[in-house]
Amino acid sequence: MEYSSSPRIEDFYFLRKTSGAMKNPRTKFNDVQFLEDGEGYLLPYLSSHVGPVDETRRKFIKGVIFGIGAVAAASVLDAVRGLQVPLAGGSSYVKMLLVDSSGAPIKASSITVNNPVIVLYEYPLVDEINFLFNLGDTSGNPIALASTSVTVPADGSKYTFPGGVGTHKSIVSYSAICQHLGCKPPNIHFYPPSYMKTGMPPPAFLPSSAITAAQSANAPGVIHCDCHGSTYDPYHGASVLTGPTQRPLPFTILTWDSTTDQLYATGSTGVPVYGHTNTLTGGQALTGSSTEVSNSTNPFP
Repeated sequence: MEYSSSPRIEDFYFLRKTSGAMKNPRTKFNDVQFLEDGEGYLLPYLSSHVGPVDETRRKFIKGVIFGIGAVAAASVLDAVRGLQVPLAGGSSYVKMLLVDSSGAPIKASSITVNNPVIVLYEYPLVDEINFLFNLGDTSGNPIALASTSVTVPADGSKYTFPGGVGTHKSIVSYSAICQHLGCKPPNIHFYPPSYMKTGMPPPAFLPSSAITAAQSANAPGVIHCDCHGSTYDPYHGASVLTGPTQRPLPFTILTWDSTTDQLYATGSTGVPVYGHTNTLTGGQALTGSSTEVSNSTNPFP
C-alpha cells in the first residue's frame, strides 16, 4: 500500500465523512462512473463533497480503498463503513470563546434575531459543526427560552434543556448534523417565523406536517432537514417535531459573560452527536481557547 504505517488521524476522520457523503442522497456516489473512471472519479468526488485532498491524503485514500482490491463502488463503501476509526477525542469539554474570522469575540448583542443565514462553528471536535441562533417571535422580538424537559423518541428517555443565554435569554446553539442520517447544512437549516409556509421555491421545502407540528408545540420557527424531512423545535431544546429522526439535536452549552457580552462554548447536553457513542470521542479534539464562527449560506432564494 502507498500510505505510511502511521497515517494521520485526521485522514481516518476524512474517511468517516466520506461514508456520510456517499450515503447522503444530495451527494450520491455514482457507482457506474466509479467503475469506469476509478481514481479519476473518486478524487474529484471527495474534493467536491468531503474536503481537500492533498498528496498525503491522496496516497492514504488510494492505499485504503484501492489497496484492499476494491473492484466496485459497493466494495469501496463497505470498506469505508467497516473501517475502525480510532476513538480519539477529548477527555473533557474545553471552554472556548466564540470568535469571528478575524479572531474578534462574537458579541451576543450582535447576533441578528431570526437570522435565516446559516451560522456555524466547530465544537467540541473538529468538523462537529453547530448552529448559533438568536430566536424570536413573529414580530422579530427575542424570546426568552426557558429550561424544559426533552424526550428522546428512540427510547423514551428524557434530559433537561437548560434554556437560552444573553440579555434576553434567546441565544441557543445546537448540533448542525441531522440525527437521522447525518445530513449537514445547507440541507438542514433554520426556518424563521416569516418562512413558516409551504410553496417556497427550491431549494427550500417545508411540508405542511412540519408547520402543523410546530404550531402544536408553540414553536414560531423550526430546524428542518431537507434530506429526509426531519424537523426539530429550536425553541424547546431541538426536540423532535417530525421524523424520520428519533433523536433530538444535541445542545451545545453556552456561557454568556454579561460584562463583556462575549459567548463561550462550554459543553454539550442531550444525546450524542450523530455518528458518535459519546460526543467527546470519535473525532479530533479542537485545540486553543477559541472557535471560529462563520456564516455558511442563506438557504433561501
